[in-house]
Amino acid sequence: MDERRPYIVIVIIQTIYAGMFLLSKAAFNDGMNSFVFVFYRQAFATVFLVPFAIALERKTAPPLSFVAFCKIFMLSLFGITICFNLYGIALVYTSATLAAATANTLPVITFFLAVLLRLEKVQLRTLSGATKILGVILCLGGAATLAFYKGPHLKPLLDHHLFGQHNSSEGHVVAHSCKTWIKGCFIMLTSNILWGLWIVLQGKVLESYPSKLLSTTLQCFLSTIQSFVVAISIERNIHAWKVHLDVGFLAVAYCGIMVTGVTFYLQAWCIEKKGPVFLAMSTPLSLIITMLCSVLFLGEIISMGSVLGGILLVGGLYSVLCGKSMEIKDGKSTVEDGNNKERSNSMFIAEDEKGRIEII
Repeated sequence: MDERRPYIVIVIIQTIYAGMFLLSKAAFNDGMNSFVFVFYRQAFATVFLVPFAIALERKTAPPLSFVAFCKIFMLSLFGITICFNLYGIALVYTSATLAAATANTLPVITFFLAVLLRLEKVQLRTLSGATKILGVILCLGGAATLAFYKGPHLKPLLDHHLFGQHNSSEGHVVAHSCKTWIKGCFIMLTSNILWGLWIVLQGKVLESYPSKLLSTTLQCFLSTIQSFVVAISIERNIHAWKVHLDVGFLAVAYCGIMVTGVTFYLQAWCIEKKGPVFLAMSTPLSLIITMLCSVLFLGEIISMGSVLGGILLVGGLYSVLCGKSMEIKDGKSTVEDGNNKERSNSMFIAEDEKGRIEII
């Protein structure tokens, strides 16, 4: 049973993410403002995380310097506030299936940003380097396919869907309009780029303030304030801020507690047991779950372009992960052979003075 536990946990994680895509889209179809949604989501996450942060890390946390606070503030602004607001806008314009599909670009985007910031190096003349470059190309091809190719629509299994909103037909017209669809695709990719940048820079921030839970809680708190400023400057109608016991409230509570709170712990546990590659390789599972549930529960119409684009994105994800695994394997074998053995076009993993793993 212990050997199966990581696989069960990984299914739970991806199911939670699929629920986030579906419930968020359902809330927007029901008329909830996306900016107000982000504010309430971060507020729920903050309220949920504060007691745990105080109880677990209050005594062991180092003092927070002004420089570290500024880093956390900027990280929460771009990596959470702007990222989540762009994600909400894109989800209004597109579909839950596309949101799940573009989530597969995150490891590829993170790798690409790490190369640009010189946190990782790529040897183009090695098989592993070529494999990762192929993954980036497949990822770009998948994103272009999602944006510019619709193709024939796949016939839904059921005409009735669970979340029947009064203005859902209007939402589908907006989502499937050609201009808004293309705009939504690029906004979604921009959101993923900011999220990938958040992942890359998270390590730098943790060097200044190593308390992970308190850092996460502080980012949620700061993003709550930032999201409120953004939302109140755009949405002045007081009725749009009212939260009723409907799908909007369910989506806000779910994203704030389950996504930010529960998956934070589950992902940390899964990485500790099986490593980050195992977690990243499970990302396409949320696409499959979201695609099936969006047809059954939201009545979304899946196009052939979405399917082909999703396949290319998944192929790009696995290509990058495969190249990364080959680098690690080759690095270990090179170290075992000894540093005095020269090999042409070879590479190994080294650890610099800051403890950062670097491919040379």
